[in-house]
Amino acid sequence: MSWKRLSGGDLAMLWPDDLGWPQDIGVLAILDGEGMYDPTAGFCIRELQDRIASRLDFLPRFRQRLHQPGFGQGQPYWADDPSFDITRHVRLQELPKPGDESQLLEACERLRRQRFETAHPLWEFCFLNGLPDGRVGLFIKLHHTVADGAAGVAALAAFLDTSPDESAPTLFPWNPEPPPTRIELIQDNLRNHSKRLRHALSALLHPVSLLRRIRMAATEVRRILGEAKAPKTSLNRRIGDRRRLALVRSELDTFKEAAHSAGGTVNDVLLDAVAGGLRDLLAARGEPIEHLMPRAIVPIAGGLDAESGNQTISGMLVPLPIGDPDAHHRLKTIAAETNVRKRNPLSYDEAGILSSPTMQRMSARLAGRQRISNIYVANLPGPPTPLYLGPARILALYPIVPLIGNTTIGVGALSYAGHFNLTVVADHDACPDLGVFVEGLGNTLNHLTASANAPRLSP
Repeated sequence: MSWKRLSGGDLAMLWPDDLGWPQDIGVLAILDGEGMYDPTAGFCIRELQDRIASRLDFLPRFRQRLHQPGFGQGQPYWADDPSFDITRHVRLQELPKPGDESQLLEACERLRRQRFETAHPLWEFCFLNGLPDGRVGLFIKLHHTVADGAAGVAALAAFLDTSPDESAPTLFPWNPEPPPTRIELIQDNLRNHSKRLRHALSALLHPVSLLRRIRMAATEVRRILGEAKAPKTSLNRRIGDRRRLALVRSELDTFKEAAHSAGGTVNDVLLDAVAGGLRDLLAARGEPIEHLMPRAIVPIAGGLDAESGNQTISGMLVPLPIGDPDAHHRLKTIAAETNVRKRNPLSYDEAGILSSPTMQRMSARLAGRQRISNIYVANLPGPPTPLYLGPARILALYPIVPLIGNTTIGVGALSYAGHFNLTVVADHDACPDLGVFVEGLGNTLNHLTASANAPRLSP
């Protein structure tokens, strides 16, 4: 059977779409352009489409579309797209001259803002031709239900090679399997209901075990609800559909050196840099920052979900002491805080939130008024060695995280081949002063790593 129901975690990423907060994740890759342009035929988009299509046998979800079944037919499911066409998902866009970074980021934002057509698989590769020195941008976007951050990085690697000399796999014909019939969906839904009923009856027959699970869930819910409220600042406003993007470039060894000096981790240095950016941003907005502790929500890699292959959803809320002007002292404070919190992260799986569609919808609706966090910060480990798309080398990777509810700023970080690059994503209307945050973040990194190579900023 090729079709498959969405898991609880996948459904949690689906409901925000209906509220205007599509959970699309992305990455901007910069390639050196080797072998991507023919003097007579122009940009080799057809060859690149074939190369990418040849890897889809390893990623069956990329040839499946999302179906919303009717009443009594159960939860949404994935099934093969009989009209799958690689040219719909891999295409070319020319950047206006001179093809500078601001034009590149504007093009990425336009692509990010376009909603997926649910009649087709929820992903796309768009090559952005026209960068200086023959380089080529590649904006990759996929819905969070297709893959989460870690699974998305793994999927990206599946399209790439570790050497410029590797030939593309043979492109075999693909025969889509038919979608389930209405009767099959109803029968499957009844089986799922029956399975849940059997589990409930079995639990009733084992009251000690049931009470233990109820206590665990109740404890986790209390932990989540019992966290101190995030302070009221201008960082929390209901977001629109437009974004501002900014890039920060650095080296992984630079972060490691700063982390080692404070007995912390690369993630702690990232959070300290974010704290420095928030300190400057809120001060510039005339808001009091003394003793202020904005809270960052930081996802933590959990175990793999057997249903979806994505990681289970957990995270930690980290107070950022932006009232402290000393970046080194802040770093030690943050390192001590995360050392405690990451050993006992908040688990939405254990709290039972992901097992209830009603709870998921409620959580999504409340996101616009939440007082849990002020900023979203995600750090993903990427490939440690250079990767290639055909003969073209990937020079840099920048992750693009989604925003939701009233969180106006998100920071994504991704390590790749010795680099550690950040992308800041902000609501367009709430953050016209994003450059202040980016500059403050970069200045903090420069201060923490004064003896190392300072990161180059691209606001």
